[in-house]
Amino acid sequence: MISAIILAAGKSARMGNPKMLLPWGDTTIIEHVISVFSQAGIKDILVVTGGARKQVETVILECRKKYPVRSVYNENYMMGDMLSSIQCGLRQITNPSIEAAMIGLGDQPQVQERSVRLLCEAFLQTKSPLIVPSFQMRRGHPWLVASPLWNELIKMDSTQTPRDFLNAHAENIYYVGMDTPTILSDLDTPDDYQAAQR
Repeated sequence: MISAIILAAGKSARMGNPKMLLPWGDTTIIEHVISVFSQAGIKDILVVTGGARKQVETVILECRKKYPVRSVYNENYMMGDMLSSIQCGLRQITNPSIEAAMIGLGDQPQVQERSVRLLCEAFLQTKSPLIVPSFQMRRGHPWLVASPLWNELIKMDSTQTPRDFLNAHAENIYYVGMDTPTILSDLDTPDDYQAAQR
């Protein structure tokens, strides 16, 4: 079984408004991302919250009526680093039947169901400890890490990054080539948001 950890703890400083709550189609960015992972067959979705916690967790509470989603609050979100949110999420996965965690971005509503499915299938077929999507030789999100590597991620200190972790395990990465640049796209600024909506 594969869990998804959706990182949604950012301060949205460059956006100026809480990114997760911005409209996306007929819903919000965070609900859309949750729906994509659910439609791709993920049965355990964990959203790591931080900035705008109350509003985001209210949306997640509504999402629980439709999707297998729960949330955890990252008390260290003000540090602004992705690693602390990943660590926070991994600590919440206690079901021994979970073989891997897929790390997704809450501000990546461009994520495609097909991409998520391809990554899951690659893991189930290869059992590689790391499954990473690539587009034109560039790594993207979401990516998948098998449970034997979780402790190493959890023990990393705040001076390190997920990129350091991936670089350290470069020889163990199984890359899934994607035909879409959406794996590289997230939303940081109002311009990013406007461009993605177009």
